[in-house]
Amino acid sequence: MGKPNQLNQTPASDFLLLGLSERLEEQPLLFGTFLGMYLITMVGNLLIILAICSDPHLHTPMYFFLANLSFTDACFSSASILKMLVNIHTQSQTISYPGCLTQLYFLIVFGGLDNCLLAVMAYDRFVAICQPLRYSLVLSPQLCALLLGMCWLLTNCPALVHTLLLTRVTFCAPTIVPHFYCDPSALLKLACSDTHINELMIIIMGLMFLTVPLMLIVFSYVRISWAVFGISSPGGRWKAFSTCGSHLTVVLLFYGSLMGVYLLPPSTHSTERESRASILYMVIIPMLNPLIYSLRNRDVKDALSKLFGSCKTLILP
Repeated sequence: MGKPNQLNQTPASDFLLLGLSERLEEQPLLFGTFLGMYLITMVGNLLIILAICSDPHLHTPMYFFLANLSFTDACFSSASILKMLVNIHTQSQTISYPGCLTQLYFLIVFGGLDNCLLAVMAYDRFVAICQPLRYSLVLSPQLCALLLGMCWLLTNCPALVHTLLLTRVTFCAPTIVPHFYCDPSALLKLACSDTHINELMIIIMGLMFLTVPLMLIVFSYVRISWAVFGISSPGGRWKAFSTCGSHLTVVLLFYGSLMGVYLLPPSTHSTERESRASILYMVIIPMLNPLIYSLRNRDVKDALSKLFGSCKTLILP
């Protein structure tokens, strides 16, 4: 990777985030649009969490992981959008060096958690369809807690190591990041010092957070497909596979957007293309997840109806 001129190397104090557009006339529209999407994301995911926590019928492994996915989506969206909204509102494009590293750390943690939880939820569907009589025994509360703890451990450790390694890097002036967030690859392009270890860490994180979870998801759905097509009645096949519909939709959207960037030839990469894909999996998908799971899931819709009914009773006794 080509490095900037080392004569311009300087201790990093601030980075300049160019955002989605530098045109002043477009800033109010961008602010209103992303503020609206952020509020929808937070309200939608909070409602999913409250509905699952308040309804005893949803205290099952599937909804336990769904509630954690909603929490992760809310945090992932906050880590990516909030700073951009603040910059637009204050008409400033800067982010401090500690602020950039902090944002990077949380983006890696919650982005990795999204991948890990989607893989765990695929395993949950595999057990529910392929081993229905042993579902409660296999996915015990202890195992669910262990799987969740492993997800947090497997995302926090690499994120912390990568962030600490980045503190050893010397950056060259001007420290301009052509994104609305601190993208690790864009940061390394600004480095004057050696970044081979950092680049290796990005590859390792890509394998851990993208390749391995995706392989587990594909393996789970292959086994699910075999089991479903082994059911003799068409109605039984549809009923079994329909329980996976929401999860499969989220998986296709999430990994489709990631592959749209990272599996394309390098010659086709552009900042605009990467920004659009980043908006899709950092902003739009976390906003759509509550809608997908509530519209396609009768249990969640019933729990939300009960929640709204309880709130109405409290407000209007």
